[in-house]
Amino acid sequence: MDSLRIRAIASDISLNDVVLDLGCDHGYLSIYLKENNLCKEVYASDISPNALAFAQKNIQKSGQKIQTFLSDGFENIPVSFNTVVIAGMGTSNILSILEHEKCPNKLVLASNNDYYKLRSSLNKKGFKIVDEQAIYENKHYYIILLCIKGHQHLKKRELKFGISNNEDYYAYLMKHNLELIPKVPWLLKIKLKWDNVLLKGLIEKK
Repeated sequence: MDSLRIRAIASDISLNDVVLDLGCDHGYLSIYLKENNLCKEVYASDISPNALAFAQKNIQKSGQKIQTFLSDGFENIPVSFNTVVIAGMGTSNILSILEHEKCPNKLVLASNNDYYKLRSSLNKKGFKIVDEQAIYENKHYYIILLCIKGHQHLKKRELKFGISNNEDYYAYLMKHNLELIPKVPWLLKIKLKWDNVLLKGLIEKK
């Protein structure tokens, strides 16, 4: 499967990484990494037996050798890894998974909601966001974070809108806020207008 999002996630993976694709769904990312020799090794896991069966079928079709595990987060992973990819889950689920003692020092995360909470919680957990991508695909922006162990204190506007420096994404957020302003109570109107001031500042900073 050719996907901008998969390619963007894969761009955060290095040749020496041993990757756990946690919540692998259809297994497309694991297959892409293996087919293109983008990492040392990749393992695929999912909490859903049906999803994992689908991934196993796709892996078999691809001709690649990828070990798969039925697991709730890191619980039933019997192999060693130094990198985890978690994509397509909500922020609360991701943060709960990262509490586990097996959590590695390198994370590639693509949450589907609440990016402010994700960024701020990562900083509190001792992770540094070293790269962020805003990828537009299927009429939707996907935010992809590359994180490593380290100290970081992001500014409030960086916590809210990220460090992708993607002007198109910031403009998209501004437009969305403008569409909401006539429809919401006045206190929220003020908040959205202030958000747009911050977003304009990020665009002009570029």
